[in-house]
Amino acid sequence: MINKIVKSAADAVADIFDGAIIMIGGFGNAGTPIELIHALIDQGAKDLTVVSNNTGSGQVGLAALIAHKRVRKMICSFPRTANSTVFPDLYTKGEIELELVPQGTLAERIRAGGAGIPAFYTPTSVNTPLAEGKEKRTFDGLTCVMEYGIKADFSLVKCEAADRYGNLVYNKTARNFGPVMCTAADVTIVQTRKIVELGEIDPECVVTPGIFVKRLVEIPKPADEAKLVAEDRRYPWS
Repeated sequence: MINKIVKSAADAVADIFDGAIIMIGGFGNAGTPIELIHALIDQGAKDLTVVSNNTGSGQVGLAALIAHKRVRKMICSFPRTANSTVFPDLYTKGEIELELVPQGTLAERIRAGGAGIPAFYTPTSVNTPLAEGKEKRTFDGLTCVMEYGIKADFSLVKCEAADRYGNLVYNKTARNFGPVMCTAADVTIVQTRKIVELGEIDPECVVTPGIFVKRLVEIPKPADEAKLVAEDRRYPWS
């Protein structure tokens, strides 16, 4: 019997190893799997490369993972956003690496990784510092740079509902990078607000098929990252 449900966030992330490449879903506060990230902090894996849209806010979630010096390198589009202080401080000190990727290119690199496409060409970043050292070709008079697909060892994703097979639906814009990240990792770990019975999700409404999901953990009342930041909370809780 297929059943991808695990008992806790701690069980879900238990085998993440030092040096792993991890994709973390979320667009600001929307769709961030904060409980999985906090479980990863407790688990202790270090020297991580994290692929995400941004670098977190305040001292919770991804920002807390970075603050605890668990992340060696960030691959992201927005390393500095509102209430983002941890990453900029460490980067200024030379204590963390950054690979800056335009947002559309980041999404396509992840999609390509999941689709088995090793590389592609895009005009985005031509004639900017981000194009330096990259292969260039001209198509119909348009200069493009080559970008490599990204694959990960693990993806941490948040969804609205799932069944035990791992079929997922998302809550509006909280979907963001989740679907492509699910396809691009060896092991996809998902926290869901609710687990429903088989058949409750209309097959026509499934966004991520269960074949891409390895583990599920139900988090009925996920933390609100924006609220935690506004309250100046820190993880581990103090």
